[in-house]
Amino acid sequence: MSSYSAPLADIRFALYDVLGVEPLFATLGYADASRDIIDAVLEEAARFTGTVLAPLNSVGDEIGCTFDTGSHDVTTPPGFRQAYSQFVEGGWTGLTAAPELGGQGMPHTLGVPLNEMINAANLAWGNFPLLSHGAIEALKHHGEAWQQDVFLKPLIEGRWTGTMCLTEPHCGTDLGLLKTRAEPNSDGSYAITGTKIFITAGEHDLTDNIVHLVLAKLPDAPPGAKGISLFVTPKFKVARDGNVGERNALHCGSIEHKMGIKGSVTCVMNFDGAQGYLVGQPHKGLQAMFTMMNTARLGVGLQGIGLSERAYQNALRYARERLQSRSLSGPKFPDKPADPIIVHPDVRRMLLTVKALTEGSRLLALHAGTLIDVAQRGADPQQRADAETLVSFLTPISKACQTEWGVENTYHALQCFGGHGYIREHGMEQLSRDARITTLYEGTTGIQALDLMGRKTAATQAAGLKLFLAEIETFAKANDGDAALAEFIKPLRDKASEWAMLTRDILERASKNPEEIGAASYDYAFYSGYVVLAYWWSRSVAAANASSQSEDFKRAKRETARFYFARILPRTLAHAAIIRTGAAPLLALDEALFGA
Repeated sequence: MSSYSAPLADIRFALYDVLGVEPLFATLGYADASRDIIDAVLEEAARFTGTVLAPLNSVGDEIGCTFDTGSHDVTTPPGFRQAYSQFVEGGWTGLTAAPELGGQGMPHTLGVPLNEMINAANLAWGNFPLLSHGAIEALKHHGEAWQQDVFLKPLIEGRWTGTMCLTEPHCGTDLGLLKTRAEPNSDGSYAITGTKIFITAGEHDLTDNIVHLVLAKLPDAPPGAKGISLFVTPKFKVARDGNVGERNALHCGSIEHKMGIKGSVTCVMNFDGAQGYLVGQPHKGLQAMFTMMNTARLGVGLQGIGLSERAYQNALRYARERLQSRSLSGPKFPDKPADPIIVHPDVRRMLLTVKALTEGSRLLALHAGTLIDVAQRGADPQQRADAETLVSFLTPISKACQTEWGVENTYHALQCFGGHGYIREHGMEQLSRDARITTLYEGTTGIQALDLMGRKTAATQAAGLKLFLAEIETFAKANDGDAALAEFIKPLRDKASEWAMLTRDILERASKNPEEIGAASYDYAFYSGYVVLAYWWSRSVAAANASSQSEDFKRAKRETARFYFARILPRTLAHAAIIRTGAAPLLALDEALFGA
Protein backbone atom coordinates (compact mmCIF):
# COMPACT_ATOMS: atom_id res chain seq x y z
CA MET A 1 0.00 0.00 0.00
CA SER A 2 1.29 3.47 -0.83
CA SER A 3 1.88 6.02 1.89
CA TYR A 4 2.12 9.80 1.94
CA SER A 5 3.79 12.43 4.09
CA ALA A 6 3.50 16.10 3.16
CA PRO A 7 6.81 17.54 1.82
CA LEU A 8 6.84 20.41 4.30
CA ALA A 9 10.54 21.21 3.90
CA ASP A 10 10.20 21.85 0.17
CA ILE A 11 6.91 23.72 0.58
CA ARG A 12 8.48 26.04 3.16
CA PHE A 13 11.52 26.57 0.94
CA ALA A 14 9.27 27.50 -1.96
CA LEU A 15 7.15 29.88 0.12
CA TYR A 16 9.79 31.60 2.19
CA ASP A 17 13.09 31.36 0.32
CA VAL A 18 12.02 31.45 -3.33
CA LEU A 19 8.78 33.44 -3.34
CA GLY A 20 9.35 35.55 -0.22
CA VAL A 21 5.73 35.40 0.88
CA GLU A 22 6.27 36.96 4.33
CA PRO A 23 6.97 40.51 3.06
CA LEU A 24 4.50 40.02 0.20
CA PHE A 25 1.65 39.12 2.55
CA ALA A 26 2.50 42.06 4.81
CA THR A 27 2.39 44.41 1.82
CA LEU A 28 -1.00 43.02 0.79
CA GLY A 29 -2.46 43.58 4.25
CA TYR A 30 -2.61 39.97 5.46
CA ALA A 31 -1.77 40.88 9.04
CA ASP A 32 -2.43 37.38 10.39
CA ALA A 33 -0.33 35.55 7.79
CA SER A 34 2.89 35.50 9.79
CA ARG A 35 5.40 32.69 9.52
CA ASP A 36 4.31 31.06 12.76
CA ILE A 37 0.67 31.03 11.62
CA ILE A 38 1.58 29.73 8.16
CA ASP A 39 3.73 26.99 9.68
CA ALA A 40 0.94 25.99 12.04
CA VAL A 41 -1.50 25.74 9.14
CA LEU A 42 0.94 23.66 7.11
CA GLU A 43 1.67 21.32 10.04
CA GLU A 44 -2.00 20.74 10.78
CA ALA A 45 -2.81 20.26 7.09
CA ALA A 46 -0.02 17.68 6.88
CA ARG A 47 -1.40 15.88 9.94
CA PHE A 48 -4.98 15.82 8.65
CA THR A 49 -4.12 14.70 5.13
CA GLY A 50 -1.55 12.15 6.26
CA THR A 51 -3.54 10.51 9.05
CA VAL A 52 -7.18 10.98 8.00
CA LEU A 53 -7.32 11.20 4.20
CA ALA A 54 -4.37 9.10 3.03
CA PRO A 55 -5.55 5.84 4.67
CA LEU A 56 -8.90 6.22 2.87
CA ASN A 57 -7.35 6.46 -0.59
CA SER A 58 -7.34 2.73 -1.31
CA VAL A 59 -10.77 2.34 0.34
CA GLY A 60 -12.28 4.80 -2.11
CA ASP A 61 -10.69 2.97 -5.02
CA GLU A 62 -11.72 -0.52 -3.94
CA ILE A 63 -15.29 0.23 -2.81
CA GLY A 64 -16.16 3.40 -4.70
CA CYS A 65 -19.48 5.24 -4.59
CA THR A 66 -22.81 3.40 -4.78
CA PHE A 67 -26.01 4.56 -6.46
CA ASP A 68 -29.56 3.65 -5.39
CA THR A 69 -31.72 3.52 -8.52
CA GLY A 70 -34.92 3.87 -6.47
CA SER A 71 -34.07 6.90 -4.33
CA HIS A 72 -31.42 8.32 -6.72
CA ASP A 73 -29.16 8.72 -3.69
CA VAL A 74 -25.38 8.29 -3.74
CA THR A 75 -23.42 6.82 -0.83
CA THR A 76 -19.75 7.72 -0.58
CA PRO A 77 -17.09 5.16 0.42
CA PRO A 78 -16.68 4.22 4.10
CA GLY A 79 -14.92 6.93 6.07
CA PHE A 80 -15.42 9.70 3.50
CA ARG A 81 -18.34 11.31 5.33
CA GLN A 82 -16.55 11.28 8.69
CA ALA A 83 -13.42 12.75 7.09
CA TYR A 84 -15.47 15.52 5.53
CA SER A 85 -17.03 16.34 8.91
CA GLN A 86 -13.55 16.66 10.42
CA PHE A 87 -12.51 18.85 7.48
CA VAL A 88 -15.43 21.20 8.09
CA GLU A 89 -14.92 21.23 11.86
CA GLY A 90 -11.30 22.19 11.30
CA GLY A 91 -12.35 25.25 9.31
CA TRP A 92 -10.47 24.14 6.20
CA THR A 93 -13.30 24.93 3.77
CA GLY A 94 -13.03 28.64 4.63
CA LEU A 95 -9.24 28.96 4.98
CA THR A 96 -8.88 31.65 2.31
CA ALA A 97 -12.40 33.11 2.39
CA ALA A 98 -13.29 36.50 3.86
CA PRO A 99 -14.00 36.53 7.63
CA GLU A 100 -17.31 38.35 7.14
CA LEU A 101 -18.49 35.33 5.14
CA GLY A 102 -17.36 32.81 7.71
CA GLY A 103 -13.82 32.34 6.41
CA GLN A 104 -10.41 32.74 8.03
CA GLY A 105 -9.09 35.43 5.70
CA MET A 106 -5.80 33.72 4.84
CA PRO A 107 -4.02 34.42 1.51
CA HIS A 108 -5.09 32.41 -1.51
CA THR A 109 -1.46 31.26 -1.77
CA LEU A 110 -1.83 29.29 1.46
CA GLY A 111 -4.66 27.29 -0.07
CA VAL A 112 -2.28 25.96 -2.72
CA PRO A 113 -0.19 23.66 -0.48
CA LEU A 114 -3.34 22.60 1.38
CA ASN A 115 -4.92 21.45 -1.87
CA GLU A 116 -1.72 19.77 -3.03
CA MET A 117 -1.66 17.77 0.21
CA ILE A 118 -5.33 16.81 -0.17
CA ASN A 119 -4.78 15.65 -3.74
CA ALA A 120 -1.72 13.62 -2.81
CA ALA A 121 -3.45 12.03 0.16
CA ASN A 122 -6.79 11.25 -1.48
CA LEU A 123 -7.57 12.77 -4.86
CA ALA A 124 -11.05 11.25 -5.11
CA TRP A 125 -12.13 12.63 -1.72
CA GLY A 126 -10.67 16.01 -2.63
CA ASN A 127 -13.05 16.34 -5.56
CA PHE A 128 -16.04 16.80 -3.24
CA PRO A 129 -14.94 20.18 -1.80
CA LEU A 130 -12.96 21.20 -4.91
CA LEU A 131 -15.75 22.70 -7.00
CA SER A 132 -17.28 24.58 -4.09
CA HIS A 133 -14.50 27.12 -4.48
CA GLY A 134 -15.44 27.73 -8.10
CA ALA A 135 -19.09 28.17 -7.14
CA ILE A 136 -18.08 30.62 -4.42
CA GLU A 137 -15.99 32.67 -6.84
CA ALA A 138 -18.78 32.78 -9.44
CA LEU A 139 -21.37 33.92 -6.92
CA LYS A 140 -18.97 36.37 -5.30
CA HIS A 141 -18.19 38.09 -8.59
CA HIS A 142 -21.48 37.72 -10.47
CA GLY A 143 -24.29 36.96 -8.01
CA GLU A 144 -26.87 39.37 -6.70
CA ALA A 145 -26.51 40.60 -3.13
CA TRP A 146 -29.23 38.28 -1.85
CA GLN A 147 -27.64 35.30 -3.60
CA GLN A 148 -24.33 36.07 -1.92
CA ASP A 149 -26.06 36.42 1.46
CA VAL A 150 -27.95 33.15 1.09
CA PHE A 151 -25.47 30.84 -0.63
CA LEU A 152 -21.92 31.98 0.16
CA LYS A 153 -21.79 31.40 3.91
CA PRO A 154 -22.99 27.76 3.91
CA LEU A 155 -20.67 27.03 0.96
CA ILE A 156 -17.69 28.63 2.69
CA GLU A 157 -18.46 26.92 5.97
CA GLY A 158 -18.72 23.59 4.12
CA ARG A 159 -22.30 22.89 5.20
CA TRP A 160 -23.18 22.83 1.48
CA THR A 161 -21.05 21.92 -1.53
CA GLY A 162 -21.14 23.29 -5.07
CA THR A 163 -21.00 21.89 -8.60
CA MET A 164 -20.50 23.09 -12.16
CA CYS A 165 -23.17 21.75 -14.55
CA LEU A 166 -21.88 22.52 -18.04
CA THR A 167 -21.49 19.44 -20.22
CA GLU A 168 -24.41 17.70 -21.97
CA PRO A 169 -24.54 14.33 -23.77
CA HIS A 170 -24.22 15.95 -27.22
CA CYS A 171 -22.15 18.95 -26.16
CA GLY A 172 -18.74 19.08 -24.50
CA THR A 173 -16.42 21.97 -25.21
CA ASP A 174 -18.77 23.64 -27.70
CA LEU A 175 -21.22 24.97 -25.14
CA GLY A 176 -23.08 26.91 -27.79
CA LEU A 177 -24.79 23.61 -28.66
CA LEU A 178 -26.32 23.07 -25.22
CA LYS A 179 -30.06 22.38 -25.02
CA THR A 180 -30.88 22.90 -21.34
CA ARG A 181 -33.54 25.59 -21.12
CA ALA A 182 -34.67 28.07 -18.50
CA GLU A 183 -38.29 29.21 -18.50
CA PRO A 184 -39.21 32.26 -16.39
CA ASN A 185 -41.55 31.75 -13.42
CA SER A 186 -43.94 34.35 -12.04
CA ASP A 187 -41.89 34.76 -8.84
CA GLY A 188 -38.71 35.82 -10.66
CA SER A 189 -37.12 32.38 -10.57
CA TYR A 190 -36.68 30.05 -13.55
CA ALA A 191 -37.66 26.47 -14.33
CA ILE A 192 -34.51 24.63 -15.44
CA THR A 193 -35.01 21.59 -17.70
CA GLY A 194 -32.31 19.47 -19.28
CA THR A 195 -29.67 16.78 -18.72
CA LYS A 196 -26.06 17.36 -17.71
CA ILE A 197 -23.33 14.72 -17.67
CA PHE A 198 -19.93 14.26 -16.00
CA ILE A 199 -21.03 16.29 -12.98
CA THR A 200 -18.48 15.82 -10.21
CA ALA A 201 -20.11 15.55 -6.77
CA GLY A 202 -23.56 16.10 -8.31
CA GLU A 203 -25.11 13.87 -5.62
CA HIS A 204 -23.61 12.57 -2.36
CA ASP A 205 -24.23 12.10 1.35
CA LEU A 206 -21.61 14.49 2.75
CA THR A 207 -23.80 17.60 3.12
CA ASP A 208 -27.44 18.51 3.51
CA ASN A 209 -27.62 20.58 0.33
CA ILE A 210 -25.77 20.83 -2.99
CA VAL A 211 -25.64 24.08 -4.95
CA HIS A 212 -25.62 23.44 -8.71
CA LEU A 213 -24.47 26.21 -11.03
CA VAL A 214 -26.17 25.35 -14.31
CA LEU A 215 -25.69 26.70 -17.81
CA ALA A 216 -28.96 27.02 -19.73
CA LYS A 217 -30.65 29.13 -22.41
CA LEU A 218 -33.52 31.55 -21.94
CA PRO A 219 -36.44 31.51 -24.42
CA ASP A 220 -35.16 34.66 -26.15
CA ALA A 221 -31.53 33.52 -26.22
CA PRO A 222 -29.53 34.29 -29.35
CA PRO A 223 -27.97 31.23 -31.02
CA GLY A 224 -24.60 29.82 -30.03
CA ALA A 225 -22.41 30.66 -27.06
CA LYS A 226 -23.74 34.22 -26.89
CA GLY A 227 -27.08 32.86 -25.68
CA ILE A 228 -25.85 31.09 -22.55
CA SER A 229 -27.01 32.13 -19.07
CA LEU A 230 -25.99 30.83 -15.63
CA PHE A 231 -28.41 29.73 -12.90
CA VAL A 232 -27.94 28.74 -9.26
CA THR A 233 -30.13 25.67 -8.70
CA PRO A 234 -29.88 23.96 -5.30
CA LYS A 235 -30.78 20.36 -4.53
CA PHE A 236 -33.24 21.63 -1.92
CA LYS A 237 -35.04 24.84 -2.76
CA VAL A 238 -33.70 27.94 -1.06
CA ALA A 239 -35.87 31.05 -0.70
CA ARG A 240 -34.52 34.57 -1.01
CA ASP A 241 -34.59 34.88 2.78
CA GLY A 242 -32.39 31.79 3.12
CA ASN A 243 -35.06 29.34 4.27
CA VAL A 244 -34.52 25.84 2.87
CA GLY A 245 -37.62 24.18 1.50
CA GLU A 246 -38.65 21.02 -0.30
CA ARG A 247 -36.60 18.86 -2.63
CA ASN A 248 -36.06 20.58 -5.98
CA ALA A 249 -37.11 18.95 -9.27
CA LEU A 250 -33.67 17.53 -10.03
CA HIS A 251 -32.02 14.20 -9.38
CA CYS A 252 -29.05 12.02 -10.22
CA GLY A 253 -29.97 9.69 -13.07
CA SER A 254 -26.90 7.47 -12.82
CA ILE A 255 -23.22 7.52 -11.90
CA GLU A 256 -20.31 6.74 -14.19
CA HIS A 257 -18.14 3.61 -13.89
CA LYS A 258 -14.64 4.92 -14.33
CA MET A 259 -11.02 4.01 -14.88
CA GLY A 260 -9.93 5.83 -11.72
CA ILE A 261 -10.97 8.24 -8.94
CA LYS A 262 -13.63 5.70 -8.04
CA GLY A 263 -14.22 7.32 -4.67
CA SER A 264 -15.32 10.49 -6.46
CA VAL A 265 -18.85 10.40 -7.84
CA THR A 266 -19.45 11.53 -11.44
CA CYS A 267 -23.16 12.00 -12.12
CA VAL A 268 -25.72 12.30 -14.85
CA MET A 269 -27.99 15.07 -13.54
CA ASN A 270 -31.57 15.49 -14.70
CA PHE A 271 -33.30 18.84 -14.22
CA ASP A 272 -37.07 18.57 -14.59
CA GLY A 273 -38.30 22.13 -14.23
CA ALA A 274 -36.06 22.71 -11.19
CA GLN A 275 -36.25 26.11 -9.56
CA GLY A 276 -33.18 28.21 -10.28
CA TYR A 277 -32.13 31.83 -10.09
CA LEU A 278 -30.30 33.79 -12.77
CA VAL A 279 -26.69 34.61 -11.85
CA GLY A 280 -25.42 37.76 -13.52
CA GLN A 281 -26.91 39.18 -16.68
CA PRO A 282 -29.04 37.23 -19.19
CA HIS A 283 -26.99 35.66 -21.98
CA LYS A 284 -23.73 36.47 -20.11
CA GLY A 285 -23.21 33.09 -18.53
CA LEU A 286 -19.88 32.41 -20.22
CA GLN A 287 -18.19 35.18 -18.26
CA ALA A 288 -19.36 33.70 -14.97
CA MET A 289 -18.53 30.21 -16.20
CA PHE A 290 -14.91 31.14 -16.87
CA THR A 291 -14.64 32.50 -13.33
CA MET A 292 -15.50 28.99 -12.16
CA MET A 293 -13.51 27.23 -14.86
CA ASN A 294 -10.22 29.07 -14.33
CA THR A 295 -10.35 28.40 -10.59
CA ALA A 296 -11.03 24.73 -11.27
CA ARG A 297 -8.26 24.48 -13.86
CA LEU A 298 -5.62 25.69 -11.41
CA GLY A 299 -7.07 23.24 -8.88
CA VAL A 300 -6.80 20.32 -11.28
CA GLY A 301 -3.21 21.26 -12.05
CA LEU A 302 -2.54 20.79 -8.35
CA GLN A 303 -3.97 17.28 -8.65
CA GLY A 304 -1.16 16.44 -11.04
CA ILE A 305 1.39 17.76 -8.54
CA GLY A 306 -0.15 15.88 -5.63
CA LEU A 307 -0.17 12.56 -7.47
CA SER A 308 3.40 13.16 -8.64
CA GLU A 309 4.60 13.83 -5.09
CA ARG A 310 2.97 10.71 -3.67
CA ALA A 311 4.26 8.59 -6.54
CA TYR A 312 7.78 9.95 -6.02
CA GLN A 313 7.83 9.26 -2.29
CA ASN A 314 6.85 5.64 -2.78
CA ALA A 315 9.12 5.03 -5.77
CA LEU A 316 12.08 6.53 -3.89
CA ARG A 317 11.43 4.34 -0.87
CA TYR A 318 11.15 1.24 -3.04
CA ALA A 319 14.29 2.12 -5.02
CA ARG A 320 16.28 2.37 -1.80
CA GLU A 321 14.97 -0.96 -0.49
CA ARG A 322 14.73 -3.19 -3.57
CA LEU A 323 17.93 -5.18 -4.19
CA GLN A 324 18.58 -6.04 -7.83
CA SER A 325 21.91 -6.67 -9.62
CA ARG A 326 25.13 -4.75 -9.11
CA SER A 327 26.18 -1.30 -10.20
CA LEU A 328 27.96 -1.43 -13.56
CA SER A 329 30.98 0.27 -11.97
CA GLY A 330 31.20 -2.25 -9.16
CA PRO A 331 29.26 -3.06 -5.96
CA LYS A 332 28.10 -0.01 -4.04
CA PHE A 333 26.79 -2.08 -1.11
CA PRO A 334 29.21 -5.03 -0.93
CA ASP A 335 27.76 -6.18 2.39
CA LYS A 336 24.45 -6.94 0.66
CA PRO A 337 23.67 -9.71 -1.86
CA ALA A 338 22.86 -7.05 -4.49
CA ASP A 339 22.72 -3.27 -4.77
CA PRO A 340 19.49 -1.34 -4.28
CA ILE A 341 18.09 -0.31 -7.65
CA ILE A 342 18.66 3.38 -6.93
CA VAL A 343 22.30 2.88 -8.00
CA HIS A 344 21.25 2.15 -11.60
CA PRO A 345 21.32 5.11 -14.02
CA ASP A 346 17.93 4.41 -15.58
CA VAL A 347 16.19 4.26 -12.21
CA ARG A 348 17.87 7.54 -11.33
CA ARG A 349 16.64 8.99 -14.63
CA MET A 350 13.07 8.19 -13.68
CA LEU A 351 13.35 9.40 -10.10
CA LEU A 352 15.10 12.64 -11.07
CA THR A 353 12.54 13.31 -13.79
CA VAL A 354 9.72 13.03 -11.26
CA LYS A 355 11.59 15.11 -8.68
CA ALA A 356 12.48 17.87 -11.16
CA LEU A 357 9.01 18.16 -12.67
CA THR A 358 7.24 17.99 -9.31
CA GLU A 359 9.32 20.54 -7.44
CA GLY A 360 9.36 22.89 -10.42
CA SER A 361 5.59 22.56 -10.82
CA ARG A 362 5.09 23.34 -7.13
CA LEU A 363 6.74 26.72 -7.64
CA LEU A 364 4.65 27.42 -10.73
CA ALA A 365 1.47 26.67 -8.74
CA LEU A 366 2.50 28.74 -5.72
CA HIS A 367 3.50 31.62 -7.99
CA ALA A 368 0.00 31.54 -9.49
CA GLY A 369 -1.35 31.72 -5.95
CA THR A 370 0.67 34.85 -5.18
CA LEU A 371 -0.54 36.44 -8.42
CA ILE A 372 -4.16 35.88 -7.41
CA ASP A 373 -3.46 37.53 -4.06
CA VAL A 374 -1.80 40.50 -5.76
CA ALA A 375 -4.64 40.79 -8.30
CA GLN A 376 -7.15 40.94 -5.46
CA ARG A 377 -5.29 43.09 -2.93
CA GLY A 378 -2.43 44.91 -4.62
CA ALA A 379 -2.27 48.64 -3.85
CA ASP A 380 -1.38 49.72 -7.37
CA PRO A 381 -4.03 49.30 -10.13
CA GLN A 382 -1.41 48.46 -12.77
CA GLN A 383 0.14 45.87 -10.47
CA ARG A 384 -3.27 44.26 -10.01
CA ALA A 385 -3.97 44.29 -13.74
CA ASP A 386 -0.55 42.78 -14.58
CA ALA A 387 -1.03 40.03 -12.00
CA GLU A 388 -4.43 39.19 -13.47
CA THR A 389 -2.99 39.09 -16.99
CA LEU A 390 -0.08 36.90 -15.94
CA VAL A 391 -2.11 34.36 -13.95
CA SER A 392 -4.56 34.16 -16.85
CA PHE A 393 -1.66 33.34 -19.17
CA LEU A 394 -0.18 30.77 -16.78
CA THR A 395 -3.47 28.98 -16.07
CA PRO A 396 -3.62 26.82 -19.25
CA ILE A 397 0.12 26.11 -18.95
CA SER A 398 -0.39 24.97 -15.36
CA LYS A 399 -3.40 22.80 -16.10
CA ALA A 400 -2.01 21.18 -19.26
CA CYS A 401 1.58 20.61 -18.18
CA GLN A 402 1.10 19.72 -14.53
CA THR A 403 -1.53 17.09 -15.34
CA GLU A 404 0.37 15.59 -18.29
CA TRP A 405 3.50 15.53 -16.15
CA GLY A 406 1.39 13.83 -13.48
CA VAL A 407 0.67 11.04 -15.97
CA GLU A 408 4.35 10.84 -16.89
CA ASN A 409 5.48 10.91 -13.28
CA THR A 410 3.11 8.20 -12.06
CA TYR A 411 4.24 6.11 -15.05
CA HIS A 412 7.91 6.51 -14.10
CA ALA A 413 7.17 5.71 -10.47
CA LEU A 414 5.26 2.57 -11.44
CA GLN A 415 8.19 1.53 -13.67
CA CYS A 416 10.53 1.79 -10.70
CA PHE A 417 8.49 -0.96 -9.04
CA GLY A 418 8.67 -3.21 -12.09
CA GLY A 419 6.01 -5.93 -11.97
CA HIS A 420 5.20 -5.01 -8.38
CA GLY A 421 3.92 -1.67 -9.65
CA TYR A 422 1.26 -3.38 -11.72
CA ILE A 423 -0.42 -5.12 -8.81
CA ARG A 424 -2.79 -3.46 -6.37
CA GLU A 425 -0.91 -4.09 -3.12
CA HIS A 426 1.64 -1.30 -3.67
CA GLY A 427 -0.94 1.31 -4.69
CA MET A 428 1.02 2.58 -7.67
CA GLU A 429 -1.43 1.41 -10.31
CA GLN A 430 -4.18 3.42 -8.60
CA LEU A 431 -2.09 6.59 -8.85
CA SER A 432 -1.54 5.93 -12.56
CA ARG A 433 -5.25 5.38 -13.18
CA ASP A 434 -6.28 8.39 -11.13
CA ALA A 435 -3.83 10.61 -13.00
CA ARG A 436 -5.45 9.96 -16.38
CA ILE A 437 -8.60 11.93 -15.60
CA THR A 438 -6.70 15.08 -14.68
CA THR A 439 -5.75 15.61 -18.33
CA LEU A 440 -9.42 15.37 -19.35
CA TYR A 441 -11.78 17.15 -16.98
CA GLU A 442 -11.98 20.95 -16.79
CA GLY A 443 -10.81 21.00 -20.39
CA THR A 444 -8.58 18.46 -22.09
CA THR A 445 -4.91 19.16 -22.74
CA GLY A 446 -5.77 20.16 -26.30
CA ILE A 447 -8.35 22.66 -25.06
CA GLN A 448 -5.82 24.18 -22.65
CA ALA A 449 -3.32 24.49 -25.49
CA LEU A 450 -5.87 26.24 -27.71
CA ASP A 451 -6.79 28.56 -24.85
CA LEU A 452 -3.12 29.47 -24.35
CA MET A 453 -2.40 29.99 -28.01
CA GLY A 454 -5.69 31.63 -28.93
CA ARG A 455 -7.32 33.56 -26.08
CA LYS A 456 -4.23 34.11 -23.93
CA THR A 457 -1.67 34.90 -26.65
CA ALA A 458 -3.07 35.76 -30.08
CA ALA A 459 -6.09 37.68 -28.73
CA THR A 460 -3.98 39.70 -26.24
CA GLN A 461 -0.94 40.44 -28.43
CA ALA A 462 0.99 38.11 -26.11
CA ALA A 463 0.46 40.37 -23.09
CA GLY A 464 0.98 37.60 -20.53
CA LEU A 465 4.04 36.23 -22.31
CA LYS A 466 5.63 39.67 -22.36
CA LEU A 467 5.15 40.01 -18.62
CA PHE A 468 6.72 36.61 -17.97
CA LEU A 469 9.65 37.28 -20.30
CA ALA A 470 10.23 40.56 -18.47
CA GLU A 471 10.30 38.66 -15.18
CA ILE A 472 12.90 36.27 -16.60
CA GLU A 473 15.06 39.14 -17.81
CA THR A 474 14.81 40.97 -14.49
CA PHE A 475 16.03 37.84 -12.71
CA ALA A 476 18.81 37.30 -15.26
CA LYS A 477 20.10 40.87 -14.99
CA ALA A 478 20.06 40.74 -11.21
CA ASN A 479 22.29 37.66 -11.29
CA ASP A 480 24.56 38.44 -14.25
CA GLY A 481 27.66 38.53 -12.11
CA ASP A 482 26.94 35.39 -10.12
CA ALA A 483 29.33 32.67 -11.31
CA ALA A 484 27.32 30.00 -9.49
CA LEU A 485 24.27 30.78 -11.65
CA ALA A 486 26.01 31.33 -15.00
CA GLU A 487 25.32 27.76 -16.16
CA PHE A 488 21.59 28.41 -15.81
CA ILE A 489 21.25 32.06 -16.81
CA LYS A 490 22.55 31.77 -20.38
CA PRO A 491 20.39 28.81 -21.49
CA LEU A 492 17.39 30.39 -19.74
CA ARG A 493 17.89 33.63 -21.67
CA ASP A 494 18.36 31.70 -24.91
CA LYS A 495 15.09 29.81 -24.40
CA ALA A 496 13.24 33.00 -23.48
CA SER A 497 14.44 34.61 -26.69
CA GLU A 498 13.39 31.59 -28.75
CA TRP A 499 10.00 31.54 -26.97
CA ALA A 500 9.35 35.10 -28.10
CA MET A 501 10.51 34.33 -31.63
CA LEU A 502 8.34 31.22 -31.95
CA THR A 503 5.35 33.20 -30.74
CA ARG A 504 5.90 35.91 -33.35
CA ASP A 505 6.31 33.31 -36.09
CA ILE A 506 3.09 31.48 -35.16
CA LEU A 507 1.06 34.68 -35.00
CA GLU A 508 2.45 35.88 -38.32
CA ARG A 509 1.54 32.60 -40.03
CA ALA A 510 -1.88 32.64 -38.34
CA SER A 511 -2.64 36.05 -39.85
CA LYS A 512 -2.65 34.30 -43.22
CA ASN A 513 -4.00 30.91 -42.14
CA PRO A 514 -5.99 30.62 -38.87
CA GLU A 515 -5.33 26.86 -38.77
CA GLU A 516 -1.76 27.65 -37.67
CA ILE A 517 -3.06 28.43 -34.17
CA GLY A 518 -4.45 24.92 -33.69
CA ALA A 519 -1.49 23.29 -35.41
CA ALA A 520 1.04 24.91 -33.07
CA SER A 521 -0.94 24.97 -29.84
CA TYR A 522 -0.04 21.61 -28.27
CA ASP A 523 3.70 21.95 -28.79
CA TYR A 524 3.60 25.63 -27.87
CA ALA A 525 1.97 24.78 -24.52
CA PHE A 526 4.70 22.32 -23.61
CA TYR A 527 7.50 24.49 -24.93
CA SER A 528 6.10 27.20 -22.65
CA GLY A 529 5.84 24.86 -19.67
CA TYR A 530 9.44 23.68 -19.94
CA VAL A 531 10.78 27.24 -20.16
CA VAL A 532 8.65 28.30 -17.19
CA LEU A 533 10.15 25.48 -15.12
CA ALA A 534 13.66 26.41 -16.29
CA TYR A 535 13.04 29.83 -14.79
CA TRP A 536 11.83 28.36 -11.50
CA TRP A 537 14.74 25.96 -11.28
CA SER A 538 17.15 28.85 -11.86
CA ARG A 539 15.45 30.80 -9.09
CA SER A 540 15.50 27.74 -6.83
CA VAL A 541 19.28 27.48 -7.09
CA ALA A 542 19.68 31.21 -6.46
CA ALA A 543 17.35 31.07 -3.45
CA ALA A 544 19.01 27.95 -2.04
CA ASN A 545 22.48 29.49 -2.35
CA ALA A 546 21.33 32.59 -0.46
CA SER A 547 19.41 30.67 2.21
CA SER A 548 20.29 29.14 5.57
CA GLN A 549 19.34 25.68 4.26
CA SER A 550 21.76 22.82 4.86
CA GLU A 551 24.54 22.13 2.40
CA ASP A 552 22.87 18.84 1.46
CA PHE A 553 19.63 20.68 0.66
CA LYS A 554 21.49 23.24 -1.46
CA ARG A 555 23.35 20.53 -3.33
CA ALA A 556 20.14 18.61 -3.99
CA LYS A 557 18.57 21.72 -5.54
CA ARG A 558 21.64 22.49 -7.61
CA GLU A 559 22.08 18.96 -8.97
CA THR A 560 18.37 18.55 -9.70
CA ALA A 561 18.46 21.85 -11.59
CA ARG A 562 21.43 20.62 -13.60
CA PHE A 563 19.56 17.44 -14.40
CA TYR A 564 16.55 19.49 -15.52
CA PHE A 565 18.60 21.70 -17.83
CA ALA A 566 20.58 18.76 -19.23
CA ARG A 567 17.89 16.11 -19.56
CA ILE A 568 14.43 17.73 -19.62
CA LEU A 569 14.77 21.24 -21.04
CA PRO A 570 16.10 19.80 -24.36
CA ARG A 571 12.55 18.51 -24.99
CA THR A 572 11.92 22.08 -26.18
CA LEU A 573 14.09 21.34 -29.23
CA ALA A 574 11.55 18.82 -30.50
CA HIS A 575 8.59 21.07 -29.71
CA ALA A 576 10.21 24.02 -31.49
CA ALA A 577 11.03 21.90 -34.54
CA ILE A 578 7.44 20.66 -34.75
CA ILE A 579 6.04 24.18 -34.38
CA ARG A 580 8.17 25.36 -37.29
CA THR A 581 6.68 22.74 -39.64
CA GLY A 582 3.39 24.64 -39.54
CA ALA A 583 -0.09 23.35 -40.29
CA ALA A 584 0.60 21.70 -43.65
CA PRO A 585 1.59 18.20 -42.41
CA LEU A 586 -1.60 18.05 -40.31
CA LEU A 587 -4.00 19.17 -43.04
CA ALA A 588 -2.57 17.55 -46.17
CA LEU A 589 -4.40 14.22 -45.78
CA ASP A 590 -8.01 14.28 -46.96
CA GLU A 591 -10.52 13.16 -44.36
CA ALA A 592 -11.63 10.25 -46.53
CA LEU A 593 -8.07 8.91 -46.67
CA PHE A 594 -7.65 8.47 -42.92
CA GLY A 595 -9.01 4.95 -43.30
CA ALA A 596 -7.00 4.16 -46.40
